Amino acid sequence: MTAEPSTLGPEYFDHMYSASPDPWGFASRWYEERKYAVSAAMLPSRRYRDAFEVGCSIGVFTALLAPRCDRLLACDLSPVAVAAAAERTAGYPWTRVERRTMPGDWPLQESGFDLIVLSEVLYYFGGEDLNRMLDLATAALSPGGTLLAVHWRHPVAEYPRGGEEVHHALAGRTELTRLVDHREPDFLAEVYLRGSTAPSVAETEGLM
Repeated sequence: MTAEPSTLGPEYFDHMYSASPDPWGFASRWYEERKYAVSAAMLPSRRYRDAFEVGCSIGVFTALLAPRCDRLLACDLSPVAVAAAAERTAGYPWTRVERRTMPGDWPLQESGFDLIVLSEVLYYFGGEDLNRMLDLATAALSPGGTLLAVHWRHPVAEYPRGGEEVHHALAGRTELTRLVDHREPDFLAEVYLRGSTAPSVAETEGLM
């Protein structure tokens, strides 16, 4: 019986960032720019009280999220990425970027987060760490809170899992209700809510 690959450790990311300050081209590729625009447009609320972004890398999407949040905590495993993200978001004083190793360093937030972003990060977790990440994220969402998950669909030899597997596991969470399911040849992007679905525009703006 073949053992399941383990979670990628810091040495993998140290190697990636030693080769390039932006190893995945987050700040330069049109694919990434468009993906971030699609991801931001999928979020159902104009503004969020407390948001948490896991695996923020150099903070390109963090800088897009910040204007829509009262408080935003972003984290990454790599100190190089954390420094770059902190510099990129320096103009948003309500944003904190911290070095954290998931799932062990999941932050305690008594009131819960009303937005959690898991973008291009869950397929780095092997063994039981994926289930633990989903347990933590689900428990940390406040009632009605939003979870955004976005992942590359093609296999990557170094990753313990693929994007399809990650989103299949997420879909099995009975505490969450899927609001948006966006699929393209290259990536999956889904929005889930803690609890029932969000009210429609017609309901919230009195158009019914």
